[in-house]
Amino acid sequence: MASSSSLAPLSFSLSSELLPSESSRKPNSLSWSSSFPLLKISASSIPCPSNFSFYKKFVIEAAWTRRSRSEAAKKPNRKSWKQRTDMYLRPFLLNVFFSKRFIHAKVMHRGTSKVISVATTNSRDLRNTLPSLTDNDAARVIGKLIAERSKEADVYAIAYEPGKNERIEGRLGIILDTIQQNGIIFV
Repeated sequence: MASSSSLAPLSFSLSSELLPSESSRKPNSLSWSSSFPLLKISASSIPCPSNFSFYKKFVIEAAWTRRSRSEAAKKPNRKSWKQRTDMYLRPFLLNVFFSKRFIHAKVMHRGTSKVISVATTNSRDLRNTLPSLTDNDAARVIGKLIAERSKEADVYAIAYEPGKNERIEGRLGIILDTIQQNGIIFV
């Protein structure tokens, strides 16, 4: 950035040829802005100092302002601050699904939608060894597998967001407790 001694304010004089004549000053509308004279200023008529980029940058940065309420109302689908930043603050999300026959769980990276770890009772090794694929013991096995596989992928903190009417109890509570007991932190 330039020193304060080299910062001189932009100044230029308007010659009579740049001002509009009286005949061309007819207002186009009845608004207050139409009462101002139209000035025909070209870029060649303004002397540019050596540090003009500083002034240009200042004007461009000053032009960005906060949206008014009416502008925000025009775009109702804009996401909130939490919705926009949560995927970066808590990037790994646990997804658990219970079907009538199986239990599925996976840890995904929110930003890239990459699956970090998966465990399901429908896999060959669990399907043949577990007596029941949907009971509490199956939930404990799924929680332990998710924790181990997440640690292998260097993921030690995950988030879980329950659904709208979802309670953390029963098999879901067992899965979450088992994951936490095996060294994964919930954020």
